[in-house]
Amino acid sequence: MDRLVYLAMTGAKHTLEAQQHNNHNLANVDTPGFRADLDALMSAPVRGPGHDARAYSEALTVGSDFRQGGIVQTGRALDVAIDGDGWLAVQAPDGGEAYTRRGDLQIADGGLLTTGDGHLVMGEAGPVAIPPADEIEIGADGTLSIIPAGQNPDQWVELDRLKLVDPALQDLRKDNDGLFRLVDGGEAEADAGVRLVSGAYEGSNVNMVDALVKMIDHARQFETYVKMMTAAEENDQTSAQLLRNS
Repeated sequence: MDRLVYLAMTGAKHTLEAQQHNNHNLANVDTPGFRADLDALMSAPVRGPGHDARAYSEALTVGSDFRQGGIVQTGRALDVAIDGDGWLAVQAPDGGEAYTRRGDLQIADGGLLTTGDGHLVMGEAGPVAIPPADEIEIGADGTLSIIPAGQNPDQWVELDRLKLVDPALQDLRKDNDGLFRLVDGGEAEADAGVRLVSGAYEGSNVNMVDALVKMIDHARQFETYVKMMTAAEENDQTSAQLLRNS
């Protein structure tokens, strides 16, 4: 009976973990630049003396779906979407450098440029700061230009350039704060080949219909595993009763 119980138990545990990842994706279906979490299960035989008598489920390392999300046109000067591959460099909460595709940029107190979730956007020499300006423009190469407040409408001043990077996807890992970092903990070099689309931002790449179907599927799988554990308990009780009767 222990084979059935432990098989069902590990299956139920990992189904709950998969449901957690799927619900996290579903909660971020409207988050700009969000990359969906991926999970997978595999059978893992239990090694021991003699032949392998059991095969339990094992959760694989959670990865990310790097497919590009849809481009949302806004016409807003501070909104940018990365055209193709690449990432925006931001300052992580721990002070290190991290990467995101979130392009709904804002100007925080003190004139610092941040993403929509509050992370400082990095330029060529650190976080980007914008003085009072009548107009702001972000070029396709990340160049940030302004018309200083009170100046002539045609007097554009190049202020800074956003740091755009394009590391290999296998070198990136997603942390709990939703930001991506290099696996080796280093910083990626700026890549002049990364291009931006101004007046738009990239949406989440989560497919809502697919996530809802997975949520139902995971719930049914969990119910099946619970029924298996109940059946194992009933079989155990029946076997014990037969032994007592004999």
